[in-house]
This record gives sequence, C-alpha cells and structure tokens, in this order.
Amino acid sequence: MLVLFETAAGYAIFKVLNEKKLQEVDSLWKEFETPEKANKIVKLKHFEKFQDTTEALAASTALVEGKLSKNLKKILKKIVAKDAHEQLAVADAKLGGVIKDKLNLSCIHSPMVTELMRGIRSQIEGLITGLPSREMAAMCLGLAHSLSRYKLKFSPDKVDTMIIQAISLLDDLDKELNNYIMRCREWYGWHFPELGKIITDNLTYCKCVRKVGDRSNFASSDVSDILPEEIEADVKAAAEISMGTEVSEEDINNIIHLCDQVIEISEYRTQLYDYLKNRMMAIAPNLTVMVGELVGARLIAHAGSLLNLAKHPASTVQLLGAEKALFRALKTKRDTPKFGLIYHASLVGQTNTKNKGKISRMLAAKTALTIRYDALGENTSAEMGVENRLKVETRLRLLEERGIRRISGTGKALARTDKYQNKSEVKIFDPSGDSTLPAVSKKRKIQEVEEQDTEVAVKAKKFKAEMKEETTVEDNEPVKKKKKKKDKEKQAEEEVLSEEPPTSPTVENTEKKKKKKKKMKDEDED
Repeated sequence: MLVLFETAAGYAIFKVLNEKKLQEVDSLWKEFETPEKANKIVKLKHFEKFQDTTEALAASTALVEGKLSKNLKKILKKIVAKDAHEQLAVADAKLGGVIKDKLNLSCIHSPMVTELMRGIRSQIEGLITGLPSREMAAMCLGLAHSLSRYKLKFSPDKVDTMIIQAISLLDDLDKELNNYIMRCREWYGWHFPELGKIITDNLTYCKCVRKVGDRSNFASSDVSDILPEEIEADVKAAAEISMGTEVSEEDINNIIHLCDQVIEISEYRTQLYDYLKNRMMAIAPNLTVMVGELVGARLIAHAGSLLNLAKHPASTVQLLGAEKALFRALKTKRDTPKFGLIYHASLVGQTNTKNKGKISRMLAAKTALTIRYDALGENTSAEMGVENRLKVETRLRLLEERGIRRISGTGKALARTDKYQNKSEVKIFDPSGDSTLPAVSKKRKIQEVEEQDTEVAVKAKKFKAEMKEETTVEDNEPVKKKKKKKDKEKQAEEEVLSEEPPTSPTVENTEKKKKKKKKMKDEDED
C-alpha cells in the first residue's frame, strides 16, 4: 500500500512495509514514537519538492478545493501507475474520488489512514532525508501567510468589508465634525458673537474666520469669494458695532488652526462619500437604486455582510435597526414598530404619516428581492432595482390619491379591503377598589370646594328637619292613646253614679255632728 502525504515543502509518497501492524489502530501511535520505529513501518519512495511559494500556494489551494493539480497528476502517473495493483492511502476522501475518476487508481480513506498520517507527520523530519528542519519551518510559515492572503483576497464574503468600514468611518466623521464646529463657533463667538447669527452654514463660517481672523480686519478684507454681497455688507456692519471681547493673536491663531481642521475633515468626508457611492454601485447596484447609498450601506453593515443580509426575510429587513423597540413592544404587549433603518429611505420619507407603514412594508419586500439578486446573481445591471422602484412609486401614488386598485388579470371587480389594526389591550390595576373612601384629587379649585361645602350644609339641614318631623310624629301617637283611656274611664264612672244615689262623705259627717250635739243638749237638760 502506498501513502500520499502533502507537506509545505512538496509531495511525498511512502510505501507501507508492514501492513499487519496497521490493523491495530489504537496502538499504532506506539510504532511512531521514534524515527527508527517509524522507518520500520513506512519508507519514502519519492519526494517532489516545490520550486517556490507560488507553486506551493497553487498546490495547496487545489487541495483545499478538492481538485487535482498538474504537478500532482504527473507524479501519480509516473510513480503510482507502476504499482497500479496497490492501493493509495489519501488524507482527503474528496481528493481520493477525483484521483480515482481521472487516473483510475484505487484510493482508500479510513480511520487507520488518519492514524497513519498522524504518525508520519510526527516523524516527518526523520522520514524525509535531505530536508533540514529550518527550511521546512520557513516553507510552512511562507505558505501559511500566502494562503491566508489568498483567502482574504478572493473570498466573496469579504468584498463588502470596504463598504462596512467606509460607512462606519463616515458616521464617525460626522460626529467629530459636529463637535469641532460647535467648539469653533463657541470659541470665536466670544470675540465676534454676531457672525454666528448672520452666517448659518458651518463650512462657510470656518472659511470666513480662517481668511479674516480678527473682527477688525473685516472692514479692509474682501470675502466676496466666500459670501454673497448682501451678507458681506451685514458682516462688515456688525463687525464695527460688535459687543464681543478682545482676544490676543495667539488665541486667533488657535481658532484658525481649528478652522483648518474642520475644512480638511469636511473635504475628506465628501471624498469618502463619493468613494462609498461608487463601491455601492459596483457591489449592490439594485439595492442602491431602491434605498440609496447610505441606507443600503447601513443595512449591509448592520447585517455583517451582503450575503448575510440576503439571508434575511423581508420582515427582518424592514425592522433592522429597531430591535430594541421590537422586543420592548413584545415584552409590554404593545404595538410593534413598523420600520427601522429603512425609515431613512427617500421613498418612506416623502410619504405622509398615515401611509409610512404600508410603504415601508412594500419597500422592504422589494428591497429583499434586490439584495438577493445582488448577492447571488451574476448580472451586475440595475434594471431590476429600477423596475421595483417604479412599482413602489406607483403604489405610493395610488395611496396618496386614494384610488382603488384593480385586481390583476381580470380587471372586472374592484378590491376593497378594510384596514386591519391590531390594538393590543393592556389591563391596568385600578387602585380605587382598595379603599371605600371617595377618591378626591388633592388639587381642587376654590370654587369647587365652596360649592361642595354649601351642598353639604344644605344636606345637613334637610336631614335635621326630617329627623325633627319623625320625632314629633312619634311623640304625638302615645299622647292620643292616653287621652282615649282617660275618656273611657270617665264615662264608666258617670254611668255608675247615675245608677246609685249620690252619697258624699262630707254630708255623712255633718249629719253625725248634728246628732251628737242634740244628745249633748238633752243630757244637760236632764
């Protein structure tokens, strides 16, 4: 059995001397502990050295892609074809299939072959004679560098890295420019505050300050190449009656140096924007036509690459950049956002607020198609992007005119669909149920308080009057009952008196006294 072994220095073909020991896969590593033991298992039959790093790079790229290089094909025809009856052990099964198809050689790939390759690699210096270890290390390092450079250079996923870096740098430049211009206006505003109100453009302001310097020089200097005549006259008039403080020449020099920085950065920003526009038209022309250079570049940067962006569905493209708002809405059970980075596209910006959601959804669907066409298609024209943009514009025109869209195909019926609005209801705990007291706001007007007091007083009076009436009614009822009883008793006594003769106790007493006196007189006479 023959073994094909690839190194950074060249191709090596070994012949297996003892195939019986290869059957013991678990203990095969013991046979390669020393170079002497390794020479008893395999023997070098042929070694084809690479001439330079370029040849080594071509051979290694062919092996990575599973292809058969010309140099390897010649070696196999010369050496292995002589022993065609023997099997050829290969480290890559895909390469073995190619060799079998083209050269009609029986190739083998198994765990035994993998262990054998590992053992040969551990003792490669002792098995290949005439190749110093220093030269082998240098060849490995050179091939590693050149192979990495080749992969980065020709990788289809890495072409759009320039766009990602350019749009990131453009955003950073905008932030720095804003900080510098704000500092320049504030610094020079102590000396000439009226200039900031007259000149609104930042770049023109910095150019004017750099050219003139001190405000006293405005009267004698000519700034007609920077400012129009009317504004120039206003600046000169304001410089004569300015309320700013006096500053030294050193301060003016530092301000002028800051203005130079602002002008240089702004010029570089325009150059970078042109570069980004050209790159976007070269890599993603249809995406650029649909949403513009800046929005397209931000979408690619957010997704990581053009290929990753092509894998996203239209709904994800619509919400790219609004992930926080989306998950916050899902967590709180509120309405989800309708757009993300795509909101800054010109087609969404020129619609009214009512139709922004519809247009962003349609634009995201067409944009997803153009992204896939740019990433996976072979044609580099922007015709598809132009067609899809026209469709979105006609849809936008129909929505703005409130026209009724006909059904595609027949055109007989008119399609009218009610707008679906998903209103999520969120129930909130009512704290008023916890207390039986009437919920009254703390902040009340004086009039409301007075009205409430008068109403309470009237209610209290009515309540007292009702209570008095009830008590009088209750008191009158028992008095009437008592009178009725007394009347009944009198009537009964009168009836008794009428039946019996009237004998009063006073009359009886008088009669007894008279009888006693008569008895006393009779006794005295006797």
